[in-house]
Amino acid sequence: MPKDPLADGPENDPPQHMSTHTNSHSAPAPAVPTDDARQSAVPASAPSQNAATPLPAETAVSSAASSQSPSPYLSKAHCEPDPNLVVDPRADEDYTPDEPVSKRGLQYTKKQDQVDRMGTAKLGRLILEFAIPSIVGMVINGSYNVIDSVFLGLKLGETGLATITVATPVMTMSMAVGVLVGAGGNALAAIKLGEGKRDATERVLGNAFILTIALALFCTLAVQLFMDPVLHLSGSTPEVHGSAHTFISVFSLGFILQFFGMGFNNFIRTAGDPNRALYTMVIGLLAGIAFNYLFVMVLNIGILGSALATVIGQGVTAATVFYYFAFSKKAPFKLRRPAFQLSLRLMANICALGSASFFLQAAMVVLNLILNNQLVLYGATDPIAAPGALAAFGVMQRIAMFSFLPILGISIAVQPIMGYNFGAHSYDRVKRAFNISLAWVSSFGVFFWLILHLFPHPIVAMFGVEAGLYDFTIKGTQIQMFMMPLVGLQVLVAGYFQATGQPLKSMFVSLTRQLLFLVPLLYLLPMLLPRLLAVSSLQSLYYTYPIADLLSIVTSGSMILVEWRRLDRLSQPAKKHHPAAAG
Repeated sequence: MPKDPLADGPENDPPQHMSTHTNSHSAPAPAVPTDDARQSAVPASAPSQNAATPLPAETAVSSAASSQSPSPYLSKAHCEPDPNLVVDPRADEDYTPDEPVSKRGLQYTKKQDQVDRMGTAKLGRLILEFAIPSIVGMVINGSYNVIDSVFLGLKLGETGLATITVATPVMTMSMAVGVLVGAGGNALAAIKLGEGKRDATERVLGNAFILTIALALFCTLAVQLFMDPVLHLSGSTPEVHGSAHTFISVFSLGFILQFFGMGFNNFIRTAGDPNRALYTMVIGLLAGIAFNYLFVMVLNIGILGSALATVIGQGVTAATVFYYFAFSKKAPFKLRRPAFQLSLRLMANICALGSASFFLQAAMVVLNLILNNQLVLYGATDPIAAPGALAAFGVMQRIAMFSFLPILGISIAVQPIMGYNFGAHSYDRVKRAFNISLAWVSSFGVFFWLILHLFPHPIVAMFGVEAGLYDFTIKGTQIQMFMMPLVGLQVLVAGYFQATGQPLKSMFVSLTRQLLFLVPLLYLLPMLLPRLLAVSSLQSLYYTYPIADLLSIVTSGSMILVEWRRLDRLSQPAKKHHPAAAG
């Protein structure tokens, strides 16, 4: 039986590196490799199964003869011309992704450098490079729901908005399954890359692909067979039952496209190509917008047209992602035949690491189900009625989601960076990456808080909200997002624990807001708050969100402070072996 490349063992452990002491008043003298060392350099046509763990650029490198598998990353400061070695005259700016470049007897490729820079490049610039495509990608991915609401709201009014609100639990559940595999496989792949185990990374990719197909088929069959119970749980009313049935039926047929396109897009960022990850999302969104306009506004297909447009857009994204990993020569790890060797243990690890993201989205499903039923219950006793309550809260949820997506995008973008450096034992660098990201998510929170208080009317009007629901929707949105400047901490803490292979902690942090705090408040406040304030039971549902946000922020902040003390203890032995590891 072939040995599992993910198993622990000497052959899978990255080799230890030795530092060369240099004179502080002169440049480090390049070590001249011996003939044996030059002959043992790894050719590009047959790369080593395990690349060495990269060292920061500040660390001096010993001679090539000191290790059979030298570091794949060398800074230019340590690449002086060697009189005993012929160096490629074209320089590293001109070589192709798969072409080796000789530097002091070592071989590495541009694709390896693309990944290894996560452990050496300046963090601010590196996070910015990863964050911009990730933010735009998350906004694009979440825009599918917003686009459906906008077109159906403008065309069908309250009925169109209520239909999307009823369909939201199914749409959110599909995202949950997609990120289960995508986020879990991505986290595991980043850790393995940080450890220098590239063959193991491809096995992660291949098993994630198989798992995605199996889950997509299962979920599609389940929704189609149990459509009526699903609609009942989602709070469907007689007015929107038929339209919601149509939308969900068509949407569920595209699960396999959504799971793959959204989930495997995360792997492209781990491959060190965030701009391509953005490109795959953009073309899918543009296709969704174009077909929504064509089907809903021009051809008057309505609900059916909007669902078809969403599936087509997701299919375009899935096709571009598949092409990259199956056929592109620029991918540092690919979907090759050996990568499809089935491993139930590996699939279990993927699901374990992705469980935090999954349960976060699954908690949103539970939350939406409870909220929709509470809206129907208390909306029936309110002047705006149940369909109006569903429509208004549906708009609130989409505004909140759209504001929240950039924060989630930053969290996802920094995860491969934190995971890579955690695997390389660069704990100080992990903490610095977290702190930089925290400043960014807080800035986004403040920005959206101001926008919602300065320009609420144009934002609400964009969804085609009827005049009778204007004031209710605006007030509810502003109260619901009161804690927006601080909510990024909880998201970032959950992302950190996921990226560093601590799924149970990540899951707990993710579930604190949605289940531990928010669900009880949805039942308690409508009964208690009208007795204390001049608000109706329906309006009391506004206030559940800022209270739950505050409680979850305190919980996650306490947990990350404990984790920082643990990393401080771990970093001490790491610094003894690698003095520059914090770079």
